[in-house]
Amino acid sequence: MNNHTSRLEKNENLNPNEIKSVISEMLSGHMSDYDIVEFLSKLADRGETDDELLAMLEMMQEFAVKIDGIQDSAIDMCGTGGDGLCTFNISTTASFVAAAAGAIVAKHGNHSSSGMSGSADIFQHLGYRLDQEPSDISHILEKHKIAFMFAQKFHPAMKHVAAARKQMARRTAFNLLGPLSNPASVKNQLVGVSSYDFLERIPKILKETGAHNIMSVYSENGMDEFATCATNHVCLMQNGKTETFSISALDVRLHPCTIQDIQISSKNEAIAAFLGVINGTASRPMIETVAINAAGGLVVAGIAKDLKDGTEIALDVIKSGAAINLLKRFVKDVGEYAKLEVI
Repeated sequence: MNNHTSRLEKNENLNPNEIKSVISEMLSGHMSDYDIVEFLSKLADRGETDDELLAMLEMMQEFAVKIDGIQDSAIDMCGTGGDGLCTFNISTTASFVAAAAGAIVAKHGNHSSSGMSGSADIFQHLGYRLDQEPSDISHILEKHKIAFMFAQKFHPAMKHVAAARKQMARRTAFNLLGPLSNPASVKNQLVGVSSYDFLERIPKILKETGAHNIMSVYSENGMDEFATCATNHVCLMQNGKTETFSISALDVRLHPCTIQDIQISSKNEAIAAFLGVINGTASRPMIETVAINAAGGLVVAGIAKDLKDGTEIALDVIKSGAAINLLKRFVKDVGEYAKLEVI
């Protein structure tokens, strides 16, 4: 272990087997918090290679609780987090819109670590049990086209690095890999990144895991999601081909806004924004921000031909009431319907 850390200090790369050995020791609970901090810090300081990240991801999945039998067309939509912009739960809201449009969304997430509210906070507010078993998830997904997998439930071994990560108070490789480690091993994913450096690297890494359609996005305002208040840089891996391009609100017939238009300052505001968008009563900037993000999910799901088409579909789903009707059925079945009485 100390040898691996000292090599990182010398700017040397570790091979996949060496990385797997270290991560296995971490996730088995056999490494001290001090050694975890030292290794992750030195790795972050030097910069993780794609091969190292892939090896770490493979070990995370090896220690994870698996969900089998999910359709190949299933998708996930999430960002790496950490942009610190305190926006509302865009990917969670967009997931329901995408599901209402026909996508199968196996949503993986956690409580927020840097923002006001994470995906788990929204589902928990709806009365959804975060301790759902794999068989429950499969049933819910089949019935409603959307289900939520709580990261702490499906990645129990990560508890062994939690204290060290908290001590570090900085981003590590695990922040990036969390959104890539879907317990259902979805093959199609929209991934938001808060650093341009990872825009093209994420699809490349996921391709090595057998992924089919991957779209990564970075917004110039720092958001790890599509924004209507800034230019978005996109890398799309689809049908064996990879392309990069930039797109703005006007390109998909939406209206530019400001970051303040989509920020919240409390969990109550986050919940109100989520319900407002789904119900079609939220502000235009919030609705349109969700629409373009849902569009990304619809593209990787094979439902929309491009982001413009997907945005139109998403807006129609919200306007027609399909999104709120899905949410009502979902909460009535696996949540607490009283939570929706405000609608």
